Amino acid sequence: MVEPNTVVIGRKSVSNYVLAVIVMFNQGIDEVELKARGEAINKAVEVYNALRDRLGDSIELAGVEIGSEYSGTRRVSYIRIKIRRAF
Repeated sequence: MVEPNTVVIGRKSVSNYVLAVIVMFNQGIDEVELKARGEAINKAVEVYNALRDRLGDSIELAGVEIGSEYSGTRRVSYIRIKIRRAF
């Protein structure tokens, strides 16, 4: 189950995920987590960089977690990037 402040990165364009995060911030959510698995990890980093370019100092990196989990019998890498609004 995905928490309401989590954006799961997949096949959509980077701009779609950037817009989703901005909408969450505008709705009053103070911390958003980007989660990506496998080949989508690089897209999660691109989303974070695009947010930094667009929002500048109004956001800050709250934390990064990397690891791996099992999907069936396969081991899949993941990344979680926590972004917080800076006040």
